[in-house]
Amino acid sequence: MFEATDRLYGATDRKFHIVECRRCRLLRLEPRPTAAELPSYYPDNYWFDPDPSAAGRLEEAYRRIVLGDHLSFVRRAIESSHESGAIVDVGCGGGLFPRMLREQGIPAIGMDYSARAAAVAWKVNGVPTISGELSRPPIAPHSCAAITMFHVLEHLLDPFEYLVAAHALLRPQGRLIVQVPNAACWQFLLLGENWSGLDVPRHLLNFRTRDLETLLDCCGFEVVRRKFFSVRDNPAGLATSIAPWLDPMARRIRRVQERPIVKLAKDLMYLALVTASVPFAIVEAACRAGSTIMVEAKKKSA
Repeated sequence: MFEATDRLYGATDRKFHIVECRRCRLLRLEPRPTAAELPSYYPDNYWFDPDPSAAGRLEEAYRRIVLGDHLSFVRRAIESSHESGAIVDVGCGGGLFPRMLREQGIPAIGMDYSARAAAVAWKVNGVPTISGELSRPPIAPHSCAAITMFHVLEHLLDPFEYLVAAHALLRPQGRLIVQVPNAACWQFLLLGENWSGLDVPRHLLNFRTRDLETLLDCCGFEVVRRKFFSVRDNPAGLATSIAPWLDPMARRIRRVQERPIVKLAKDLMYLALVTASVPFAIVEAACRAGSTIMVEAKKKSA
């Protein structure tokens, strides 16, 4: 379809292609990075690590606000399942989201491939966290009330393996909550290779709704609820696509040196762009073409 490189974080200047399968139309990265290559595309400060400064406290407060709809989605899934047990947040990063769950009395634990991210989640946010992969979990089978994967599947060399592992860990009525960028969104249609949801070269697969649901079905799940709008991701994704040089996380990861007044000005410009993107993001989501797909799934009946 087109050529692209790491537009957001600059971890590599290598060129990749986004290709579409002629038969099933699944979008993927080509050439596909090897397991040995992939870690080099993830900067060592890839996750959110709050700092004690006033700016850090404000950023955490903002993240808590925009994660509110994720929290509501997961709470509703847990309540509808009537199951008890642990909730595992796979790809938890610095652990803010499982911390928010635990503050609501939900027994959440974190899991992240990065040992440094897991350490931040445990030491800073007080979340019991496993450093490892879901395909080899130190967790008893059929013990989890829910497993969450926010923006995880698109990063995996073998998402099938993770979903099969999740199926084995969930209790009979347990819930799987998955969120991925939506390659059928209007933002991708308008912006093409500049859409931030592609995140070359870290996103190996780019799902449309039918792609995600076919994969879940093959792994023994049925979808019970869908959501095409995320307060955290959809407006911010459009803002980052338009002006990646303003994105606060990208600037932090690139270690851009800025005077405090310049940093504040860029942060305010980015916030204004995010706010201006909200109406468009709401309309595309209402048409089931939002830039993310969030689903609640359960095990298929025998």
